[in-house]
Amino acid sequence: MVRRLLLSYLTLALLVLLALEVPFAIVYAHSATSTLSTALERDAVVLAGLVEEDIETGDTHELPAVISSYTRRSNAHVTVVDRSGNVLADSSPGAVSTGRSLARAPDIVSALHDERAHGTMNDPVLHGDAYYATAPAASGPLMRGAVRLTAPTADTVARIRTAWTVLAVCGLCVLGAMTVIGLALARWITRPVRELERATTQLADGSLTEPPATDLGPPELRRLADSFTRTAGRLQHLLRAQHRFAADASHQLKTPLTALRLRLENLEPDLHPRAQHNLDHALSEIDRLVRMVQGLLALARAESAETTPEPVDPDAILDDRARTWAAFAADRDIAISLTGHRVGQVWAVPGALEQIVDNLLANALRAAPPSSTVTLSRALAPGRGVDGEPRVELHVTDQGPGMTDVERAHAFDRFWRSPNAGSDGMGLGLAIAQQLAHACGGDIDLRPAPGGGLDAVIRLRPITPDRRHRHRTFPPTPGGPTIPAVK
Repeated sequence: MVRRLLLSYLTLALLVLLALEVPFAIVYAHSATSTLSTALERDAVVLAGLVEEDIETGDTHELPAVISSYTRRSNAHVTVVDRSGNVLADSSPGAVSTGRSLARAPDIVSALHDERAHGTMNDPVLHGDAYYATAPAASGPLMRGAVRLTAPTADTVARIRTAWTVLAVCGLCVLGAMTVIGLALARWITRPVRELERATTQLADGSLTEPPATDLGPPELRRLADSFTRTAGRLQHLLRAQHRFAADASHQLKTPLTALRLRLENLEPDLHPRAQHNLDHALSEIDRLVRMVQGLLALARAESAETTPEPVDPDAILDDRARTWAAFAADRDIAISLTGHRVGQVWAVPGALEQIVDNLLANALRAAPPSSTVTLSRALAPGRGVDGEPRVELHVTDQGPGMTDVERAHAFDRFWRSPNAGSDGMGLGLAIAQQLAHACGGDIDLRPAPGGGLDAVIRLRPITPDRRHRHRTFPPTPGGPTIPAVK
């Protein structure tokens, strides 16, 4: 941000300098050129008046003296011609011999037609470009001759270049001063922003131990830092309250629900047989309430978790969960297959990946028909992350009825249950799994499985992928775990 602010200051200063100095330099160059041209034209008219009489009388011996008196005061080249364009006198006779005709020179032609001429030309006497001014030497309508003055452009060009150099140096000095001032100003403005960034990073890590200073920078940023500090304090208070609730509720809610169930069971011997079904429904509702409370507490713990992701071996986890769930799958005549290349370690919160796989496996086994297979697979998907980095994908695929696009869009909503789901789910399993995946820095996606069914995909950040191939199938075995509360 400091560089951007400094660049904006320097860009603005450069535009102002260009808007001021370039027109000034152009005006100065035009003024210097115009001054020299005007002076030459004036002197040409004066010299034409001085030599007119000598040309008329034919006394050309006085012309060199007149020319010499002028050239001693200026570094100019003077040429005098008669009405026919023949040279009568020249300040450099060695270069242009007297008597040479200049009748075809455009400026001489204009002057002999009683018109002044000026501009630039290449003068061999001055060895380069020169400004010229040619004036007629006439007495009324009678044309006597013409006078040409030429002056080198080197001095004028040197003055113009000097002016440009001075302006450029001044501009660089201004830009240098603006750089120092702009850098100091940009740092002063961005220092509160850097403090806010540091404090935001601390808050994102779980605890704001060093609040941003509220006495730095512009007033607007000071007020922003003060508001951020108060907001962060309030947020930390709410997070601590949520953590306390998640820790206390599991202990405070289990005891009264357990006691209520025991009291209802104690009433069973004294109940009339016709009221037995009401007691059974009441016990079922208590069990349902227990599962709901456990799911809500698990979701609260997942949302408030501050554990930093650590290297985890998904291959070992899939292998373990496949073995554990194989026994329960056998009771439903379902096989669990583990396929795919080994993917190496990934970043995950300790214990989170096991819970995610358990929830997805419970859903898959509930939806899978008898004599079908639930497949656990893993693969490294290149460039599937938001940052363009590869992701490890873990798939839990069943051969059940699957879900429609609308059902998959609502599958992660709390308490939402698929119309094909059984009566023992609470609609919290996928929400918990997704929250745990986000805590690991990953995500979960539901896709239609090839050939029917549902493909639940867990995407995680890899550490060191291992491409060794592995394919194992776990046959049904007796026993197995109890299904957690999932969709």
